Amino acid sequence: CLLTPEARELIWGAGSNPRRFRPAPSSASGLRMTAGTSSLLALLAGNHICNFLYFHFCPLRWEWDLLLFGALGGGVTGDLLVVQRPVDLASLRRDLQRLLAQGIQSLAVVLMHSYAWPAHEQQVGALARELGFQHVSLSSSVMPMVRVVPRGYTACADAYLTPCIHRYLDSFRASFTQQLQDIPVLFMRSDGGLTPMGQFSGSRAILSGPAGGVVGYAITTYSPEDRQPVIGFDMGGTSTDVSRYAGEYEHIFEATTAGISIQAPQLDINTVAAGGGSMLFFRSGLFVVGPESAGAHPGPACYRKGGPLTVTDANLCLGRLLPHYFPCIFGPGEDQPLSRDATLQAFQELTTRVNAFLDSQAPGLRSPLTEEEVAMGFIQVANEAMCRPIRSLTQARGHDTSHHVLACFGGAGGQHACAIARALGMKKVFIHKHSGILSAYGLALADVVHEAQEPCSVRYGPESYAQLDERIVALEAECVQALQAQGFSRSQICTEPFLHLRYERTDCALMCSAKGHPATADSCQAGDFRAAFSSRVCLGTGGLSVLSAVAPLPGQVTRCYFTDGYLDTCVYLLEDLSSGHTVPGPSIIINKNSTILVEPGCTASITRCGDISIAVGAEKQCPIGTQLDTIQLSIFSHRFMGIAEQMGRVLQRTAISTNIKERLDFSCALFGPDGGLVSNAPHIPVHLGAMQETVQFQIQNLGPDLNEGDVILSNHPCAGGSHLPDLTVITPVFWPGVPRPVFFVASRGHHADIGGITPGSMPPHSKALQEEGAVFVSFKLVKGGVFQEEAVTEALMAPGRIPGSSGTRNLQDNLSDLRAQVAANQRGIQLVSELIGLYRLEVVQAYMMHIQANAEVAVRDMLKDFASRWRGATHPMVVEAQDHMDDGSPIRLKVEPSSLQGSAVFDFTGSGHEVYGNCNAPRAITISALIYCLRCMVGQEIPLNQGCLAPVQVLIPKGSILDPSPEAAVVGGNVLTSQRVVDVIFRAFEACAASQGCMNNVTFGNEAVGYYETVAGGAGAGPHWHGRSGVHTHMTNTRITDPEILEKRYPVILRCFGLCRGTGGQGQFRGGDGVIRELLFRQELLLSVLSERRAFQPYGLHGELPQLVPLTLHSMSNPHPLMVSPICPPSDFSTSLWYLPSAPHLTPPPLLVSSICPPSNSPTSSWYLPS
Repeated sequence: CLLTPEARELIWGAGSNPRRFRPAPSSASGLRMTAGTSSLLALLAGNHICNFLYFHFCPLRWEWDLLLFGALGGGVTGDLLVVQRPVDLASLRRDLQRLLAQGIQSLAVVLMHSYAWPAHEQQVGALARELGFQHVSLSSSVMPMVRVVPRGYTACADAYLTPCIHRYLDSFRASFTQQLQDIPVLFMRSDGGLTPMGQFSGSRAILSGPAGGVVGYAITTYSPEDRQPVIGFDMGGTSTDVSRYAGEYEHIFEATTAGISIQAPQLDINTVAAGGGSMLFFRSGLFVVGPESAGAHPGPACYRKGGPLTVTDANLCLGRLLPHYFPCIFGPGEDQPLSRDATLQAFQELTTRVNAFLDSQAPGLRSPLTEEEVAMGFIQVANEAMCRPIRSLTQARGHDTSHHVLACFGGAGGQHACAIARALGMKKVFIHKHSGILSAYGLALADVVHEAQEPCSVRYGPESYAQLDERIVALEAECVQALQAQGFSRSQICTEPFLHLRYERTDCALMCSAKGHPATADSCQAGDFRAAFSSRVCLGTGGLSVLSAVAPLPGQVTRCYFTDGYLDTCVYLLEDLSSGHTVPGPSIIINKNSTILVEPGCTASITRCGDISIAVGAEKQCPIGTQLDTIQLSIFSHRFMGIAEQMGRVLQRTAISTNIKERLDFSCALFGPDGGLVSNAPHIPVHLGAMQETVQFQIQNLGPDLNEGDVILSNHPCAGGSHLPDLTVITPVFWPGVPRPVFFVASRGHHADIGGITPGSMPPHSKALQEEGAVFVSFKLVKGGVFQEEAVTEALMAPGRIPGSSGTRNLQDNLSDLRAQVAANQRGIQLVSELIGLYRLEVVQAYMMHIQANAEVAVRDMLKDFASRWRGATHPMVVEAQDHMDDGSPIRLKVEPSSLQGSAVFDFTGSGHEVYGNCNAPRAITISALIYCLRCMVGQEIPLNQGCLAPVQVLIPKGSILDPSPEAAVVGGNVLTSQRVVDVIFRAFEACAASQGCMNNVTFGNEAVGYYETVAGGAGAGPHWHGRSGVHTHMTNTRITDPEILEKRYPVILRCFGLCRGTGGQGQFRGGDGVIRELLFRQELLLSVLSERRAFQPYGLHGELPQLVPLTLHSMSNPHPLMVSPICPPSDFSTSLWYLPSAPHLTPPPLLVSSICPPSNSPTSSWYLPS
């Protein structure tokens, strides 16, 4: 992959870590680009690659910029750009020849801003082809859209996959007489359209299989007459794909597949790791399905190859799969039938473990579970796991799930269709007669599609309608010409234009079609795209009509297990059933490529076309008691987490600010009536433990003053706040007949500015809390259902009354995001109320406590194991660890774990005193760090909730850096000290070596513009793993702004962003490398940097060596950079605050700011400003 050198390692993405609660961050998944082992190479290509400067904020500086950098030109989008330097073809030729000599044959070219100025990529591509590269993917051709990281990923995926696809196609074609000459051969693309063989490429093929299924059920299930929307449920061997069709295909422009962001039009298909081959586990009292899969080899236990238990085995154990209808292709020789005996033996062993656990928790209180009950439990848990993405696809977007038809297909889908529909309140299931191969069947039903697109950067409004119409007409002509070249007449061709629309100052664009929204006086001639953008809800009702007739006698009667036990179940062959036949449940319908289970209370009918329509009856409700049931425990775990996840989706969709909408710097969670954390979505770890303290403070502080219709806003450290920019919105959940709240929901989001002495509200030199922005303790944001806009505006502007400080610099974003948080909480209330209505309040609250107890058991087991491994069961033990902040303040920890009770005392006595600075961490931060570390060290998937803290006692001295006074400055405690606390806890347990040790907060701005980011670094190595490079670690997990968006929206140039190679330390397992980030500012701005690990480097464990301590350098006009000590800076100088001069004729070139963000157990990175 040929990259702009300044962004040479952007291909490792935005820095976020998808596995939040693992001390070992996940490895970068997907594409490998190392010479000699792959056809791709990440190349640092000297000075022969161009660079661009955007002109958006600083028109008065064009003359100066032109003098510094070069000629001004207009891009494809109409933006003005300056070419800083042209392509050095001679140097490029040498580098490309070197790659060819290494055997590299496929090349991806990704240059900054090439979507607007593709000429340089075209030059590079032409030279590469001339030199003999077999395949070249230009990012400006593969996907000419802004945002270099996903565009680069897409180009790399295209360069990786397309040669493989072409090799397969060549082999496929060679197998036919005359190699298919003059015969049209079409392939399905991810967007649901067909394309000729010669135009089929890797980046458009990622979801081609699932897309065929969407086309298949859309055409065979959806009825234009009754317009009832359809949910597609495609359950295969390793995963389940869900999608929605309501008369139009729902497209998205960007999605992540296998860790790779693909930027291309594709059908909106959501995947959950629960399929027929998903493995079954019993962990700490929870039934767990997936995400691990048995695959085809060894496959499920019933495959006779020693495989694990899977969902397929559970269905076989319950009698829902009939082995004699399967071919004899199993076993080592692939000549034996499915083995039900192997499945039953494996379930017997698992059931013994389950019963032993239940007896240990409540001896003699309940009868042992049978193998069938355990298998049924796993089926129910798997069904609930598959319901979660369907709820997200419907309820989270304003659609009523119960108004949909469930179109079920895939090899395993028929066994779960009725149960899934019942759980979601659906009344109908439709199963096509070719449901087992519907994705392939959809190929025959799809249209041939040609797609053309180009970038555009205009405001959608009257001033741009003519330009948009002109470009739409041109693109339509291009598509028509391409299809006519394939032999289609003009009358056979129809076109549909899309615009990628987004709100101003956001990056999240939606693909919008004007279909159904005709042109108005205030719209493009192509249609009213504004109305399409605003329209988000589409509901419908209707049904299928079938004839009623009695089915023929069944071929056999078998015994299947359901919630009521074994029932006689009729077995039919679909080929023996005719149009109008009805089959009551329980029954099994065998097709040539699938098995369909009709559950009790459901009735299947055969349609005129030979398909199956199932009327889903109401399930007989078995009352659930408050006593622990491990199966229901697992189901409630999914339901509780689903509530927090949907809250997060609503918040992301409705927020305005970049921080919340794109960087995802927010968290949502559900809390019990005592304020204890029940469940959370996998958001920002530093928020989750601290939010519990915030909710509990409000319960104590407001007491009876908490009323229905009230919403509380809080950010004060004494009220459980982390730092002031993190605004927490809390809403009590009331239930009729209960005077006090029965639950609480809360959302915490980082607001980019809430006032204070610096833009971004993250001052590196604050000495008191009032300097850091607006303060809220127990502020009623909504009172009696009325949003208190005037009062909250006054509070947000209040810091401006302090000399040298300012009120919020972005009031409208604050108000919009606060409304979004209120809306997210309201969604949580709706879901909690639905759950209570379904199960009763006492049952839901009982399982809330069971979930917390389950987490407690897992943590106690971990502590027992740790204590036993170190000292044995009969000897008390104490482990200690210590580290220092860069000002010398110690963070000291002594842990006394018990191998008998599985408890521990975490004593932070001896930690440094409160400092006259902002590295003070509120008590909630330490609690949050502790709950995160405990959750990580458990080593398995458990809910993160209050139960994790039940086995531990935490001692934190008052007045220390970990529990400062109420008015102490704390902005750095959340982003710096929290990471050091995590390192110290992990050091005590020897879980992993030190990571970067801070979040590397960078803010800059003025009264007109503000920007905030956290820069990734290196993760510490562990006993069996290398630390990952360039990743957010531990308490943070946000994304960094895409470089092209950064340069387009802000007066700054990204001069360098890449890994600082070799900084991860030495040892058997190396820590991750830090990163280098250089910014060149083109306008006078106030820059603030909050960082650590400049004096005390990240340490290694067991002999792994750290490296040298880096420097912090500051350079403006001085030709010799000055070293700034991070320890005890003088009062008149901040180590990381610079005012940039304004007058161009009086100053040197703009200030260049470079950071080497800390690696892991290596020399901590420094901020320096080279001259």
